[in-house]
Amino acid sequence: MNQQEQWERCVRFHGHECGGLTIGFKAAQLAIEELGLSFSADEEVVCVSENDACGVDAIQVMLGCTAGKGNLLFHLTGKQAFSFYKRPDGESIRMILKERPEGMTREESFGWLQAQPPRELFDVMPARVELPEPARIFSSIACSKCGEVAAEYFIRFQNGEPVCLDCWHTYCRFSV
Repeated sequence: MNQQEQWERCVRFHGHECGGLTIGFKAAQLAIEELGLSFSADEEVVCVSENDACGVDAIQVMLGCTAGKGNLLFHLTGKQAFSFYKRPDGESIRMILKERPEGMTREESFGWLQAQPPRELFDVMPARVELPEPARIFSSIACSKCGEVAAEYFIRFQNGEPVCLDCWHTYCRFSV
């Protein structure tokens, strides 16, 4: 599949063309080039995104990283930064978007982003976050208050009874 066809797939998935989608598209291209990645059928490729913006959609389409498979994780810092990992050998990189020229309209910014080679858009460095463990499957437990079922990892105990996060009340004797 050529670059234009890939872009069109990303746009269909996302719903429209925009600068944010371009950022993710170029990040995925650079990760493919730097790490020799291909579409991840399971968890062979992992992406830790530091934002939950438009670019994440392109990463899902191009690399097969999804929240449901557990190979798209969010470490929200508000930065246009992404870490990519090859689970089989642990090789990884982190890339962060460089500053763009100031004073451009939204349309000019989109055109500028589209015209840049991926390597020109990002600073590339070693990943900061250690490769997350593979996704786990947890048992489900019913909340003793509301009766709704939640994964055991998200259950808390209060007065000896399992409660979901919605029903759980924190205990803190000091106001912050």
